Amino acid sequence: MVVPELRAWRAARPHVVRIKRTVQPHVTRVAQAVQPRVTRAAQSVRPHVVRAAQVVRPRSVKFTTPRLTAVAATAGLALAAGAVAFAGPWDSSGQRTAERDWAASREGEGGADHGRSSDTSPTAPKPAPSAASVLTGLGGSAVSVPAPTQKALTTTLDRLLGDPALGGRRTAVVVDVATGERLYGKGADDAQTPASTTKIATAVAALSAAGADHRIETRAVLEPGTKEVVLVGGGDPTLTVRKEAAGWASLRTLADETATALKARHLSQVTLSYDTSLYTGPALHPIGTNPNLAPVSALMVDEARTDDSVSGPVTRAADPAADAAVKFAGLLEAKGIKTTTPGPSRATNRSQSLASVSSPPLSALIERMLTNSDNDIAEAMARQVALATGRPADFEGGAAAIDAALKELGLPLSGAHFTDGSGLNRDDRLTADLLTALLVKAGDPAHPELRPILTGLPVAGFTGTLSDRYADDASGTGLVRAKTGTLTGVNTLAGTVVDADGRLLAFAFLASDTTDPSAAQSALDRTASALAGCGCR
Repeated sequence: MVVPELRAWRAARPHVVRIKRTVQPHVTRVAQAVQPRVTRAAQSVRPHVVRAAQVVRPRSVKFTTPRLTAVAATAGLALAAGAVAFAGPWDSSGQRTAERDWAASREGEGGADHGRSSDTSPTAPKPAPSAASVLTGLGGSAVSVPAPTQKALTTTLDRLLGDPALGGRRTAVVVDVATGERLYGKGADDAQTPASTTKIATAVAALSAAGADHRIETRAVLEPGTKEVVLVGGGDPTLTVRKEAAGWASLRTLADETATALKARHLSQVTLSYDTSLYTGPALHPIGTNPNLAPVSALMVDEARTDDSVSGPVTRAADPAADAAVKFAGLLEAKGIKTTTPGPSRATNRSQSLASVSSPPLSALIERMLTNSDNDIAEAMARQVALATGRPADFEGGAAAIDAALKELGLPLSGAHFTDGSGLNRDDRLTADLLTALLVKAGDPAHPELRPILTGLPVAGFTGTLSDRYADDASGTGLVRAKTGTLTGVNTLAGTVVDADGRLLAFAFLASDTTDPSAAQSALDRTASALAGCGCR
């Protein structure tokens, strides 16, 4: 079965290089953590990977990073066939486009679409099999193997979820994605603080309401009969001023094109203003000033970060719009256009367009949001949902819009309460039942626009907020794909695994009143790993 590649994914392909940069530094660390456990892990998965292992078996027992990566990738393909069928996109040969391009960019690694040549090192691993061979007949095989039984899952999960590290309140649900059947439930309908797993709901609402191909535009306009240039924010927090834009919308490009347009009008000195009127309400989140989230503004560059970081906590600019406008002024002056000190204004409907830049499609922003647990993108996505549904683009309007979008999809919202898009607000409430229903909806062939939710989930031990987890739990490394959630006293995990029989499962684990975040995270990770290694019949 070959699924046509989505247009949004073709646009997202250039970001493979960015993903590679994120993944590559962690490969060595994960390999070092996994190596002492290779024998034990191999024994546990041997029935499922023996044929793949024969293809990529290394020529010695020494595990170098590239070799371990090749073995793990092949085993992952065999074990995760059900998951990748839902994850797309695929090229004409049946191989996932991003994985093909990423693999092709790696030195000394081969595959069916990028195999050996005369230049390939003799010590390089044998070419990995194409995804096409792994996925042959998957349409029927994914549901032909038995699903785990409730009794067996209860025996396995009750013990793990009983870990005292998970605090006084814990809820959990496991669902068979192919059928939507609930296989395990513990307080499934009890609403708890979800922390950043809220972003899964925000992602579903944004992709459903605004569309996976939607792009966010930042404009520069000229007010007629004046020399006033207005920088108009469209709500893109990924707008960047970095020299290497890496596929994101560039403020430098906008300045270059604006300067060219002004010179064509024989203007070399202008009054510079900026317009943030697209958003309403307070810019500051109810949690107050916080290094995890910039003041929410329709105009900002690089998420208002005051250093070169691209994720994680950092001091933010107090006024992101003013900061962006000052940087825009500097870029214009470098192109020979003098400006006044920028001030707030509002573009009229008579303004003339000078230049504009657009973000990557929403699908790419959603993936970045989920992988890095990016709060700035999450709050921007909540406002995009509000705008798409005709509501005020503020915290309250965004929350109401998310709720309405999910209700329209027929999702179980009993007990759910949204106050923001990021999950930073402790007043948010979600159930394990809703979180798994969101993941099942993302895997529904009737909703291909939601696929970035599955592909954007962090991969255990490799990407995003799971890159530094699972070092002590090799059985889940590379197999668990899940969104993390962490607040003081709250630890959550929701995502997908493929069990030992090849059945795709969605899970959600929520724990409250935890006292040791590290211990709670490890307990959740062990539980997800148990699902990956469990036939449970």
